[in-house]
Amino acid sequence: MPHARIVPHRDRREPGEVFGSGFSLFADMLLTGLLTSLACLPVVTAPAAFAAASGSLRRTAHDGLPVGFGAYAGRLRAHLSLRTLAAGLLVPVLVLLLLVDAALLRGELPGAPVMAPALALLALAAAVVGLRATALQAPHRLSVREGLVRSAADPGGALLLAAAVLLAALLAWSMPLLIPLLPGPLAFAATVVDVRSTAAAPQEG
Repeated sequence: MPHARIVPHRDRREPGEVFGSGFSLFADMLLTGLLTSLACLPVVTAPAAFAAASGSLRRTAHDGLPVGFGAYAGRLRAHLSLRTLAAGLLVPVLVLLLLVDAALLRGELPGAPVMAPALALLALAAAVVGLRATALQAPHRLSVREGLVRSAADPGGALLLAAAVLLAALLAWSMPLLIPLLPGPLAFAATVVDVRSTAAAPQEG
């Protein structure tokens, strides 16, 4: 009596699914989030940290291997440079925009009803472009310009990333204990959006 071939769990994927299913993916995102949070502590290392997270998750998608501390640290070192450290200075600027926006909402300054939403949209757009840039592969790795171009060319992906950023902000506000884990899902979202748009590009051409 013939026996049915048993397919390993990590090879069983739904059509169009980018990453393998199951708790291994959830664990990889949690570990990636913690490692990225630690790597972001100096602030200016945030772009390199998110790029390392995206690379780790992309490798998990391609090879099915779990995220490891050594591999993540190696990618982080590879992405650290004067250019990425300088780009990391944009993070405090984004935080400053959010603080100014909050001050406008609380105050009764002239133009606050217009400026507050405008600054909020600007901060959200900057976060989307920044996340998109950290998920890029060579030769466009960590290119803000390329991240902006791809965000404009893929409005659907940009909206998905914007939703991910808003959800992360809501979780950070409502449950601050989750903050160290949030970089993982954000890097995951940026990576999936990049893989999705790259896979769709040849079909559109």
